[in-house]
Parts: sequence; C-alpha cells; structure tokens
Amino acid sequence: MIVGVPKEIKDHETRVALVPGGAAELVEAGHQVLVELQAGQGSSIADSEYIAAGATLVAQAAEIWNRADLIVKVKEPQPAEYPHFRPGLILFTYLHLAPLPDLTDELLKTRVSGVAYETIRERDGSLPLLTPMSEVAGRMSVQVGAQYLEAPNGGRGVLLAGVPGVAPANVVILGGGVVGSNAAKVAVGMGAHVAIVDRSLPRLRELDDIFNGQVVTLASDAWTIAEILKSADLVIGGVLIPGASAPKLVRREMIASMKRGAVVVDVAIDQGGCFETSRATTHTNPVYSIDGVIHYCVSNMPAAVPRTSTFGLTNATLPYLLELAGSGLAKACHEYPAIREGLNTYDGFVTHRGVAASQGRTLKDPREVV
Repeated sequence: MIVGVPKEIKDHETRVALVPGGAAELVEAGHQVLVELQAGQGSSIADSEYIAAGATLVAQAAEIWNRADLIVKVKEPQPAEYPHFRPGLILFTYLHLAPLPDLTDELLKTRVSGVAYETIRERDGSLPLLTPMSEVAGRMSVQVGAQYLEAPNGGRGVLLAGVPGVAPANVVILGGGVVGSNAAKVAVGMGAHVAIVDRSLPRLRELDDIFNGQVVTLASDAWTIAEILKSADLVIGGVLIPGASAPKLVRREMIASMKRGAVVVDVAIDQGGCFETSRATTHTNPVYSIDGVIHYCVSNMPAAVPRTSTFGLTNATLPYLLELAGSGLAKACHEYPAIREGLNTYDGFVTHRGVAASQGRTLKDPREVV
C-alpha cells in the first residue's frame, strides 16, 4: 500500500502524523511511504531522517493525496484539502466530525473512508489514540490558564499557588477522565486549590484515592456547577462523549456569575465545547472575553508543544496504521473491532453512532456495508 503523509496546514499545526521510526516499519513491511517536504520540520524532524528511514520525499501535497491509498494526518482536513478527496481513499486522522457537518458532507459526497483516531475503542472501553493528546491537553490547560490569569494578559492577576498568607487560586475541572486527571496533577503540583466535578461516583472515589485527599471531588449536577463556578479563578472543561457533541455543562448565565478576569479553558472544543459560550479559536488568536471571563478554546492545543505531541501520538497510532496498511480497510474492520469503531464514514455512509446522532444523519452499521 502507498501511505501518504502531507504537511499539516491548520493554523499553527506543527505536528506530523508519522515519525521516521514509523516510516521505517512501514517500509520494512513492504509499503511505500510518501512524505511531503518539511512535514516534520515543526516537530524538529529533518527531511534527511525520513530519507534514512526509506521514505520518499515529495515536494507537493497534491501529489501525495493523488498517489496515496491511505493518507495519515494529525488534524481534520481543511477546506483547501477537500478537492483532493476521491472514492476509495482511506483517511486516518483526528476527524472530530460531530461539530463539522460541512466536512462530513464532503467525505460522504466523495465516498472517502474516514477512520478517526478519537473513536477507535478497544474492548475494555479505552480510547488509545485519544489518550496521548488528552494527556498533553490536560497538562497544558493549567499552564495556559495560569498564563491568562496574569494581569498583562487580561486576567485577575492571580498566582495559582498563592504565597504564604495569600490563598491559592481556585481551579475547577469538569470531567474526571484523562484530561481532567492530568489537569489535576499539574494544578495540584503548582499548589492550587483543585475541585474535580464528574457524574461517576466510582470515578470520583478513584480520584480521591489517587490524589490522597489533595483535591475536592464533587458529583456533577447543574446546581453544583453553578455554585462552584462563582468562586472559580480557572475552569477547565474536559468532558467527552466519544464521537458525539460535548454536553453543554456550563450555561451562559453561569459564565455571567463568575469573577471578572477569571479564565475558562475548553479542552472539549474539538467536539463543540462544554461551555455554551465556547467557539473554536486558533493559536494565532487564542482567546476572547464574554462577560469579563477569558475564554481559551484552541482546537489543537497540543500543537503548541509539537515535539512532545508528535511522538506521544505516533507511539499510539502506529500499530493501527500498520494493521490498516497491511490488511486493507475491509479486512482490518472485520478482524479488529477497535478499528471498526474508528470508522466514521465509508462509501457515502455515516458509520459511527455518535456522528449520526449529533448531525441527525442515517447510521449504517459498518459490519453491513464494509
């Protein structure tokens, strides 16, 4: 199979979908790997490293899209890439289709097979390709929040850790999953007062044990969220329904009740965000203010630390990429339920329940159409 790796073109997206070690494994398995010139530059990977791994460098992205059987990317295709879509093409990347009906339309119209990193699910319920970037985004969310709490950036002028005689900042984390637990690690480490809100009591018990009483755990309901937000300096949204739109846990009136200069970081923005006031932003223009509350809603947060993010991501994606390239999509879907769970579109059909529900589309069982 010919595997293509185009350079990412989303705003400030400097990750790359395949590292030289992965290229070498694909070549060793008998596949051809096409990599766009300087695709790895943003992650401090030189073209010469891909050449040494046996990959072929290609000057134009269009040639990669036209020649490859399987395109592997990091982020969802941008409108400038839609003209490259064609029937039979396999696209393996983060898709986050729930809030992107236009992209879904293009994938269906051109009969592209879209396999989404974020919906690949193993038998134990884990989301192995979402986990590494959720770890990065969760840890970054506290760093970013601390930065925008500083007065020169429009914040309240609060130090997360406080100092002797001055209370630390109040950090509220919505969701106790991978994002939330990683955010809590950093926030606790920086000395903040941390509360985690989640609807799962078993998960809250786990977090209480993990953090040995260093965080406050709260069962999630609208009243509890509304009350705790009134005293929050930093709120991190990290809730997830795989493949579907994120629930809007924070309503507009809750934002209005918060302190002026407080900060919210919506890590769920890829799936539409969990604040009613959220809208996707970029690294070029990362924040905006509503009711005096700073909103950071960058949809590709991990791109700010591309070296770490690229290697963390590709460590996880490579085994699935090798299966897709080696078996082909149909066989991989039949033999590996996790890959079948990742299939969002196929031959003009929506094949993931979360996407179909979020966009009001007809669902086709992938076991019947692939």
